[in-house]
Amino acid sequence: LPIIIESSDITNRDKVKSFDGVFIDKNSKKLSVDLGEAIMNNFGFGDFVIKNPADGSEILRITSLKDLQKHIYEIPADSLFFHASHNDISRWLYSRAMFPIAEVMKQHRFLNIDEAPAVRDLVFELIVKYRRMKNRGVVAVFKRGRFDSYSNFARIGQGSLGGKGRGLAFIDSIIKKNPVCDNFDGATISIPRTVVLCTDIFDQFMAENDLYAVALSEAADEVILHHFLEAKLPESLIADLFALFESIRTPLAVRSSSLLEDSHYQPFAGIYATYMIPHDDDPEIMFRMLSDAIKGVYASVFYADSKAYMNATRNVIDQEKMAIIIQEVVGQLNPENGDYFPSFSGVGRSLNYYPINDEKAQDGVAQVAVGLGKYIVDGGLALRFSPKHPRNILQTSTLDLALKQTQTTFCVLNQQDRLINFSKKDDFNIRNRNIQDYAGKTALDRLVSTYNAADEMLYDNNIGVGRRVVTFANILRDNAFPLAEAIDFMLTQGQSAMRRPIEIEFAGTISHNTDPTEKGHIYWLQIRPIIDRNNMVENSMLDAPAENIIVKSSSALGHGTIDSIQHIVYVRPQNFSSLNNEMIAAELEKINAKFAQTETNYILIGPGRWGSSDSALGIPVKWPAIAQARIIVETALDNYRIEPSQGTHFFQNLTSFGVGYFTVNPFADDGGFVNTEWLDSLPAEYQSENIRVVSFKSPLRVGIDGRKSIGVVLKPEQIPDQVN
Repeated sequence: LPIIIESSDITNRDKVKSFDGVFIDKNSKKLSVDLGEAIMNNFGFGDFVIKNPADGSEILRITSLKDLQKHIYEIPADSLFFHASHNDISRWLYSRAMFPIAEVMKQHRFLNIDEAPAVRDLVFELIVKYRRMKNRGVVAVFKRGRFDSYSNFARIGQGSLGGKGRGLAFIDSIIKKNPVCDNFDGATISIPRTVVLCTDIFDQFMAENDLYAVALSEAADEVILHHFLEAKLPESLIADLFALFESIRTPLAVRSSSLLEDSHYQPFAGIYATYMIPHDDDPEIMFRMLSDAIKGVYASVFYADSKAYMNATRNVIDQEKMAIIIQEVVGQLNPENGDYFPSFSGVGRSLNYYPINDEKAQDGVAQVAVGLGKYIVDGGLALRFSPKHPRNILQTSTLDLALKQTQTTFCVLNQQDRLINFSKKDDFNIRNRNIQDYAGKTALDRLVSTYNAADEMLYDNNIGVGRRVVTFANILRDNAFPLAEAIDFMLTQGQSAMRRPIEIEFAGTISHNTDPTEKGHIYWLQIRPIIDRNNMVENSMLDAPAENIIVKSSSALGHGTIDSIQHIVYVRPQNFSSLNNEMIAAELEKINAKFAQTETNYILIGPGRWGSSDSALGIPVKWPAIAQARIIVETALDNYRIEPSQGTHFFQNLTSFGVGYFTVNPFADDGGFVNTEWLDSLPAEYQSENIRVVSFKSPLRVGIDGRKSIGVVLKPEQIPDQVN
């Protein structure tokens, strides 16, 4: 222990020196100053001065925990032995109230100078764990000199974090309460490093550049974006962004986080823009790309689709406030071509409305795919499974299904692309790659199987010649990576913490080394509630005779009884061609606008996947174009059978608004039906080559049992006069 002796007898100075104490002369005119210096220098309150034990000269001065972490490997072995054996390190930590790390250091006995490398490693690892522990669950104020690779979550500004920002903070608090996330069967669960620009930055940006006039006008989206890109970010923000580049040296995702986004009853998922920017070593280039991305997200608040969505949800556009999430993009770099992408990304839901075999609705459901999550958002062929039943995968249950119903392309961010001509289309720098182009490359190990056409077999490896099939077999069947268990953990903990059914988004990277304690990382990206309508559904509705039913589905998403719809809009199956899907989408948007004027709902029926960005898979409508639909039915035709999709932003809006979603496959056993012959026999309120609208004098009765996945639309009591 350091000992201070005060005495008016200066002959005691040598006695105190003999046991390495500190002598202070009581008669000194600067007694208080001497005492203060002695305490600062010997009790650990000042800088940690690394000394040469031979002559006491200063070698290095440590000012903070971050500084100690940075310089621990530069301290000479004899100096480290001297300070550690005198408990100087633990004393310095105790004085800063860093008790957990100080306690471990104090218990360690440094008895031999040969232990110096192990002590360095111990100090470094303790600091890393401590800083991560302290950062979790806390939204710190961004400090330019403090935010580094071990900082987790910080904010710039004093306003709101917005919906997604609140969700990330909520996730971080869940992770902090569960230490198992640091080693989840060899993997880690965390959130990506994140900085949030609070809503007051948005207010300042809008006011300083006088943008509300053009933003609230009827100007085209491209015009609005141009004005926003020409505007300047607040001066105080610029230095913070440059400091950010020193700490995060990966591509960055720039996401919207509005006040209304992902709120419990006003979900705005997927409405605003999200940009991804590649990493560049030049901070000036990074700043230009990042500032344009921030302005692009701000501009997206005022695009036509956003305004239409506001009208649909009865919100006022000029009351919306936007925070921005700047986040490291989860992924790994392929140095051969500059592609950057995660091993996998996915979505999970704690309620499974499409259970198969012994699965239950409460077991949850997940969809995973190779590469960036945009592939899933756009309705791609992601692998769907229940995390409690990871081996029960319908898509890979037969060879034919595995070849036809699994992922063939994936999305990447290419590091060689630079955002020079900024576009309203926020995915303009995302590239599609063929799975086959990465055959044999390490990036696909454990994610794909190889199809051997000679013996018509799938081999669960990434070796040799043959088509690669995305099966995740090594992970979901052989448990080479704890993906299913981690998804189940996130869904269970998230639902418990939020106290309601949830949807999550995640991404991850798989380590390809052989160390079983370092399998990789899972990043929990988002959490939001699913509105579970607990309305009772009468069994008499679900068991009604076929002659009283217009639509029946055994794969129905949603729950409850609806008795306020008097209109059906359906795509005419006899005239349908997928080549006309984009034209049909435009026609539906006009029809929906007329229903919106009278605030009237309708049932929408059509083939393929609604909302798919690939018009070959279905009609590529956006949510605002069908926002008045209360029940949406996707059906299969004899020459057009598309597997249903689930888990996109589109589905989040459907479920959160309580919109029923029916999947009908009349070619499968108990796959349901649509009585289009009966609908065709009724007079049309509107009719074109591709679409008919039928109206009824009294409401249709709709019943959905989400737990059993059964849905029906019953004929009304009063039916229009039939066409002659």
